[in-house]
Amino acid sequence: MNLGSRWRGPVAVGIALAACTVTQEQQPAREVGSDSLARAVLVDITELDQTFQIYPSYATEYNFTGAVLPGYEARRVLLHREAAVSLALAQANLESEGLGLRVFDGYRPVRATLAMVDWAKASGRVDLLDDGYIARRSRHNLGVAVDVTLIDLGTGRELDMGTPYDTFTEEAHTMNAVGEILERRLRLKEALEAVGFQNYDKEWWHYSYRVADAVAFDLVIGEKTGGKAVRR
Repeated sequence: MNLGSRWRGPVAVGIALAACTVTQEQQPAREVGSDSLARAVLVDITELDQTFQIYPSYATEYNFTGAVLPGYEARRVLLHREAAVSLALAQANLESEGLGLRVFDGYRPVRATLAMVDWAKASGRVDLLDDGYIARRSRHNLGVAVDVTLIDLGTGRELDMGTPYDTFTEEAHTMNAVGEILERRLRLKEALEAVGFQNYDKEWWHYSYRVADAVAFDLVIGEKTGGKAVRR
């Protein structure tokens, strides 16, 4: 069953990745950081690169819950500063191939994650929690995870990745594809892993970035949320 949203749509950087596999349920429970700290470390990715396409689905009703999620009060995508800089580098690297990134989600307030969990329970879909499709504790809350796909810069359209974003089935597992679909998923994976991101193997679109001592936040995403982006 597809519970996804209603739309479908060269420079290699050697960064060593941690040996362990990132999973949605991996991170331990952590104290929620202050709003002031969140404003200091979270940045709007379009401040780094205005060529990012963003489609923050949870700030709209066009997501698997059918409603705007709590904490999404503006259609913006924020990330921890370190992750945002690396994502901008991936965007720049892809440009020479006529490709770019469309970003669906980055930082996610804790209250939004709790709302997803409540939706799963109320809908009788606790299996989505147990199977790792909906996280009880998400690296998105730390601002170090991003949901993303490839676009053709010439047309501005998403490339066919085999399933829509937020499809909670085995068809969305990164390696569960063949032919051109698998090639595109692997190209996305290569581009993001080259700058330090790691893929969650059950979701071809989900990547996370390791930031030391990252903390979860519950800051509402509003028009003035986030600090100034600084390139490194």
